[in-house]
Parts: sequence; C-alpha cells; structure tokens
Amino acid sequence: MAKNSVRDSIKLASVDDLFSTEESREDSQREKVLEIPLSEISDFPNHPFKVKADEAMLEMADSVKQYGVLVPGLVRPKADGGYEMVAGHRRKKASELAGCETMPCIVRDMDDNAATIIMVDSNLQRESILPSEKAFAYKMKLEAMNRQGQRTDLTSVQIEQKLKSISSREILAKQSGESGPQIFRYIRLTELIPPILEMVDEKQIAFNPAVEISYLTENEQQDLYTTMQSEECSPSLSQAQRMKKLSQDGRLNVDVIFSILTEEKPNQKEKFNIKRERIDRFFPKNFSEKQKEDLIVQLLESWYKKRQRDQER
Repeated sequence: MAKNSVRDSIKLASVDDLFSTEESREDSQREKVLEIPLSEISDFPNHPFKVKADEAMLEMADSVKQYGVLVPGLVRPKADGGYEMVAGHRRKKASELAGCETMPCIVRDMDDNAATIIMVDSNLQRESILPSEKAFAYKMKLEAMNRQGQRTDLTSVQIEQKLKSISSREILAKQSGESGPQIFRYIRLTELIPPILEMVDEKQIAFNPAVEISYLTENEQQDLYTTMQSEECSPSLSQAQRMKKLSQDGRLNVDVIFSILTEEKPNQKEKFNIKRERIDRFFPKNFSEKQKEDLIVQLLESWYKKRQRDQER
C-alpha cells in the first residue's frame, strides 16, 4: 500500500475528542430543553386535534402566565429552517394567549412516520376527544404504521409485527384499547362531508348511523345534509342502513332521502317535543331537568282536575 493511501486511511481524533471526557460526549448527545421563539414553530401538517380558545384553554393560559410551561413541547427541525410542533399544540396556544414569546421544547430529529405516531399518541391521552379527532388520528397513525412496516430498518413495533404476522390495525387496537372493527368504524367517519361530521361531533347524529352514512357519495351526503337541516331531523340506524343499500344499488336521490327522513319512527310515535326556549324562562335557573318535568306534570294535573270539575257543574 502506498504511503499516501496509508496516511489517508488513518483518521486522527480532533482536538475536542482528545480533551473531552466520556461524560461530556454523552451529554452532548443527550436531548436538551431549549427556549424556542413561538414564531419559529409551525403546526404539524393536517393536525387532527382541534385547539380551541375555550374555558380550559384560558385556564391553561393563566397557569402559563403564572408558572410558565411546566412540560416542554416536542418539535423537530424543518429542512428550510424553523421547527415543526409534534407534541404541545395546546401549550403553544396557551403560551401565545399568555403573551409569551418563547416556549420550552425538546428538539428531536425524526421522520414523518415516527412524528405522526408520537403526535397521535400524545393527544389520544386527553380526557375529551371528539369523534372527528379520533377518526383522523387513527387514520394518520395507521397509515404511518403501514409505511413503517414496509421499511427494511426494523423498529421494535416492526419486529413484533413481522415475527407474529400481526396487522397494523391489530397493533393499533391493542395500543388504543379499542377493537379492530371499532377503529375501522372511526376511520370511516373521515369519508363524511365536513358539515355532517360536525353534526357527529355535536351529537346531532349518533355514531352508528354516521358510519352507515359515510358510504354515501359526496353528492348524496350533501342532499342528506340539506334535508336534515330543512326538516330538523337526523336518520336512525335503520334509516341510514337503508340509504346505504339504496346508494349501492344506484337508487338513492333527494326525493328518496326526503321520504325516508320524514317517515314516522317507532320511537317518535308517543314522543312530544317542546322547544326549550319556549319554557326555560318560566323556571328558576337552578332547576334541574327532573324538577322542570315534575313541575310541568304537576301543573297539568291541576289543570286537568279543574277542567273535570268545570265539566261536572
């Protein structure tokens, strides 16, 4: 071997390596918490969880103003500069409301799939999650897990998946505590048009009928939404299943939707509705629903007895 080749093959340690200790080298590789300007942190693309300035957020902002952000967020560096939020969107919003200019964050390099899984997992731990949030979160995580399973560099999840032939949906079900079919039903909600999905979040449409409605075409869903708004009603599970079947047979149109929605449901035959705004003003503000019902029945009984006495005269 030529002298130059031998010289080139010898890698000399840098001055920093020569004088650094093992402890300092480990410390340099350890993740640190940095104060990062909020203006340099962008939201995670297609973040499925809503960040609202509601009462809970205002309370968090007050806490941040008084004590600061106690749990750092997690960000990853962007190729074009700045950072992308992975976990901590609510803390970032609270920091903005509190008038802060920076936020403590851990900076970690990670690919899109790993970032997606961490983003979803960190938010699914919240107590209150809307159906739409869970639907898009499950879809994003499942797609990321499937992409990871196609790679050759195995992670612990991929090893488990390959050795036991476990599907990504089964792993997700195990991690989330929900069955595989239920996860599939949640993901079906992502096929709903936004106004109908919003009705699901607001509990104006029950979950199971909403899953059946998701199989309708976009135009059929729009006709359904328009009819629901005009008739102030929503489909039962059996009605939604019938519309799904008619859609698959190519026989669903706006007239059929109207006839199905306006038919009398079995549970409505003995139901009598009074709009809340018509009677709420007559009750004390601290009255429960049971107290209101008891008082209405009591007044009706008095009216009925008086009417009976008048007829007997």
